Amino acid sequence: MQEAILHTRIPGLAAPRSGKVRDCYDLGGLLLLVATDRISAYDVIMPNGIPGKGKVLTQLSAFWFGKLPSDVPTHLVSADDESILDALMSEGLRIDETLAALLKGRTTLALKATPIPIECVARGYLAGSLWQEYRDAGGEQHEVNLHGTPLPAGLTESSRLAHPIFTPATKAESGHDINIGMEEVAAITSPSLAERLRATTLQLYATAAARALERGIIIADTKFEFGWHSGELRLIDEALTPDSSRFWDAAAYEPGRSQASFDKQFVRDWLIESGWNRTPPAPMLPPEVVQGTVNRYCEAFRRITGAEPAL
Repeated sequence: MQEAILHTRIPGLAAPRSGKVRDCYDLGGLLLLVATDRISAYDVIMPNGIPGKGKVLTQLSAFWFGKLPSDVPTHLVSADDESILDALMSEGLRIDETLAALLKGRTTLALKATPIPIECVARGYLAGSLWQEYRDAGGEQHEVNLHGTPLPAGLTESSRLAHPIFTPATKAESGHDINIGMEEVAAITSPSLAERLRATTLQLYATAAARALERGIIIADTKFEFGWHSGELRLIDEALTPDSSRFWDAAAYEPGRSQASFDKQFVRDWLIESGWNRTPPAPMLPPEVVQGTVNRYCEAFRRITGAEPAL
């Protein structure tokens, strides 16, 4: 197994701003986003990574950016390795073989956008935190209203919702994101932008969910981020990857239980079984969990794109 890339450094550029997964370099007019192999769970970065994960995220996002509705512009300028190296060399940077190999397949050239501080989540199935909210609200006994949507009594874990719903959350700099309602989104942004974010999120989800289902994958839920560039709303960050979505095996789908998945739920499940208390430091992921996660991410890529990820 190849070595996981946990951190990057590009000589000649200022140190990157690092998120949970991506290292973000400022090129002046553009951003260079390098997806590392870091993996987080419960908002904590694991001490070891998943080799090749950053490449899968970058290449799958680029695929989706090219398939989503054309009336929703994105921040993508290029995910082509040669074009990106040319752009870096035009900045006067020296690119040797080691650096070129590091960046290959995991790098995106993107427009600078001002992020909107809302996590835009679309959910088509009752899973994860929504399932917990449903149970806490007494949904197993009576109808409940979650995120402005009435849900009937008696649904079970992984039930398909009658209609996908928008469940926004605040973007926390540290700790867990907090689910909020449309009124709070409107207060943070504006009533018109809140409705636009909801409608755009559900539009993107519907398009992607239909395509993925044709390839044998259910997208149970997914998260989008948006930002402003030159007065235009754009989809930014990543899109529809195993990091930001729940991907289920459609052939094995059965409501009433957790599902066979192609995302980082495999890591979460192991962490729960390990007894970890969800506070730093996180335990080292064992080799079988690392390899199992690699296999799941690559399988998601294969099914959705019909091709092999370039690892």
